[in-house]
Amino acid sequence: MNISKKKITEILFENQHISEEQMKAIQSLAETANKGEVELMIERGMVSEELIAEAISKKTDTPMVVLSGLNINEDIIAMIDPSVLKKNVVMPFSIDGEKNTLYLAMANPMDLVALDDIAILSNMHVEPNVATAADIMSTIDRYYGSETARSAAEAYTRERAKITAVETENEDEVSNSPIVLLVNTMIEQAARQRASDIHVEPLQDIVKVRYRIDGQLYNKMKYATQLSSAIIARLKVLGGMDISEKRKPQDGRITFEVDRKEYDIRVSTIPTVYGEKCVMRLALKKGLLRDKSTLGFDPYELDKFDHILSNPHGIVLVTGPTGSGKSTTLYTALSELNTEDVNIITVEDPVEANIDGINQVQVNNKANLTFASALRSILRQDPDIIMIGEIRDEETAMIAVQASITGHLVVSTLHTNSSSNTVTRLLDMGVDSYLIADSVVGIIAQRLVRKLCPYCKKPRLASEEELEFMGYPTDEKMTIYDPDGCQRCNKTGYFGRMGVFEILEVTPRIKTLISHKATADDIKKQAVAEGMRTLRVSASKLVREGITSYKEILPVSFEE
Repeated sequence: MNISKKKITEILFENQHISEEQMKAIQSLAETANKGEVELMIERGMVSEELIAEAISKKTDTPMVVLSGLNINEDIIAMIDPSVLKKNVVMPFSIDGEKNTLYLAMANPMDLVALDDIAILSNMHVEPNVATAADIMSTIDRYYGSETARSAAEAYTRERAKITAVETENEDEVSNSPIVLLVNTMIEQAARQRASDIHVEPLQDIVKVRYRIDGQLYNKMKYATQLSSAIIARLKVLGGMDISEKRKPQDGRITFEVDRKEYDIRVSTIPTVYGEKCVMRLALKKGLLRDKSTLGFDPYELDKFDHILSNPHGIVLVTGPTGSGKSTTLYTALSELNTEDVNIITVEDPVEANIDGINQVQVNNKANLTFASALRSILRQDPDIIMIGEIRDEETAMIAVQASITGHLVVSTLHTNSSSNTVTRLLDMGVDSYLIADSVVGIIAQRLVRKLCPYCKKPRLASEEELEFMGYPTDEKMTIYDPDGCQRCNKTGYFGRMGVFEILEVTPRIKTLISHKATADDIKKQAVAEGMRTLRVSASKLVREGITSYKEILPVSFEE
């Protein structure tokens, strides 16, 4: 059978990317639903966009291109209006002047209407190439995003200049198209640049927009101060908040779709001297539900993680500062434990991701539904596994301990710097040492480090001081890497983050130390003697392997 006649699902099946059952199910669904096979597979998370692009490339006999690593000429950028590119999901990336040919990246190279549109606008012969929709939209944002946002801001300023009516208290109730476009562009850009947070900050003369990408804040846009109230009002409308209340902090929630991916955005506003500041935290709805192998565990740590979770009862604690990936580890653990024969109940503030088959309870202080009161009720719901979003006080800690001793597996988080310090924190909360020794079965301390961009990282020899800090012989010739910066990593030198872990398994000897109120240092020494890797050792291993830089592990190792 000719490859161009085959369906995308058939090509994916032949390459063993989907099963025969999945292939038949998608083909059957595509016949009845008003959606194509590709859209259905992406919606269900069966295969990545990259694999689908490869299948389309084979099916249509069209070359593939990765835009993220290319530097596109300004003449090409000026050729087509970005609204046309977005509408058709296409991006021109190269020109052959001699052949009068424009090379075009397309999610669907068989889209004849898009090919005709670009051919007419460019007055050139168009040669299609296959790229993922996410890669195309991200590239459009990279080259046109700031211009789109600036145009929207200018359009809003021009409209405001025309208003001659007396301004009222409710002037911020803005839903006109320029501001809608500006806010949408802001969120879409952040999502495509992998930002975890968006900061909208009113200052004396400007409104500054910053994105937190891989844990670091970057300045992205600046607007005139008069746009501040309109942007905040629009975000309040989207987040279901009170737009007339400007004197109190407010919280809201937005569901937003970017490139077929649904984002859950938590919005927080707070009054400052120059107006209201807004921070949005972006999370992919399915982003917290990961396979444990993607968290950053090596085989040794994975064995320890699995062994701790196999305990039928006891407390498993995940510790670390805010933003260290505790929730992701916790949800991954729950996904591992989520089988038909167990009843899992969670108490969270707020519920960060919905998991099928798990009963999730959201804390509501106004209704007096606190962690402690919810836990008391949960114990009457015949649970096998209980997840507590965070142990914050003595009452919650005591109920967790009692639940674990009476035959439940409890998983929770705690804000401490290391695994051994967690025992001290529980003692400070008023939990007796013998109860901690009896109930806690494992403690996982973690941090996040940025991964070096594999395309531009620079090798060099480690200095004696660096080798000593990482615990390696000072006379060793070790090659380590520093960040540089290229188009793929947006000139930062880093791309993505991964976890660094310190896994303390509570063995009989450590139980004895805990029950005798041993210090955190004594517990740590014993755990290291039994094979525990500290955060510094785990992080140094990543430097040696060229995954991260020496500079990146310094904050991780600070406490040691």
